Amino acid sequence: MRIARVLGSVTLNRYLPSFESASLRLAIPLMADQLESEEIPGAEMLVVWDELGAGNGGLIAVSEGREAAEPFMPQIKPVDAYNAALIDSIDLE
Repeated sequence: MRIARVLGSVTLNRYLPSFESASLRLAIPLMADQLESEEIPGAEMLVVWDELGAGNGGLIAVSEGREAAEPFMPQIKPVDAYNAALIDSIDLE
């Protein structure tokens, strides 16, 4: 699981019934030294399945790969990253 900052929403140009009831968010994973900064690092970006309502600029806990699809079993959803938690604050001390 990684911590990521939400950058915005992703909009599909085709309706996919399996994507009903959630939104897709664009997020960027952060390293430990980037957690306190508001600066957006130039790194990989993830499209994250979000049922929790993450806001732009917010921090989220992201699970990836097979673990991202586990909450939907036995249904199959084409998900590579899942918003597992909204993060209010982080204490690095």
